Amino acid sequence: MPTQKSKAKLFRSLHVPGTPLILFNAWDAGSAKAVAAGGARAIATGSWSVAKANGFDDGEDLPLDLAIANLARICKATNLPVTIDLESGYGKLPKDVAKTVRRSIAAGAIGCNLEDSFPSTGKLRKPADQATRIQAARKAADATGIAYFINGRTDVFFQKKEHDASMVSAALERARLYADAGADGLFVPGLIDEKLIAKVCEASPLPVNIMVSQGTPAFAVLAKCGVARISHGPRPYLMAMKALEEAARSARL
Repeated sequence: MPTQKSKAKLFRSLHVPGTPLILFNAWDAGSAKAVAAGGARAIATGSWSVAKANGFDDGEDLPLDLAIANLARICKATNLPVTIDLESGYGKLPKDVAKTVRRSIAAGAIGCNLEDSFPSTGKLRKPADQATRIQAARKAADATGIAYFINGRTDVFFQKKEHDASMVSAALERARLYADAGADGLFVPGLIDEKLIAKVCEASPLPVNIMVSQGTPAFAVLAKCGVARISHGPRPYLMAMKALEEAARSARL
């Protein structure tokens, strides 16, 4: 049986620019087991999917106690490394984020996503403020002895529909600050332009994570750009719910 420490080291090693780790996001123990059976190398939760599956909206509407309990069940259901989407860290202060990270590690996680927008509005936090939150998370994780992978998510590309070079510069500025604060990866959801993805990958001090959405380039193109991690976000949940709906409709005929 792999230990939490060995799973953390394995997960970290899977982030290779040009040979991206594919994460087909799960939302509960059952979906995690299905994803694992499909040949996954790691399990990642998606906050939107977990919230919706439990009757809540995304944006930290899901109670943290429920999110952690759900995480613990997932970790017990699989021997694969499990990383949790912690949204903004469930707290106003850096010390709150640190506490949330410690709870996720106690439940079995070996990594997390931490986003730099306010859950209530989607507006960006100041870069320095987010760096402080990441620094607190890093200190808390290191104290456990687990090589916990902090995926620093920036929502720069959710602020406007039209993306340009100035947004790349803004994302890279945050990447440098987050790296200095102890982040291990840069997550840039919303970015789908091949040229801009390549620019981010080329200049980022951290391995880059892209989320699959409408218009995302093919995986081979993302690999060529230097992407190290590809997440599917809420798409697996939406696919599963659509299939369930169609099966239920057919059952009535």
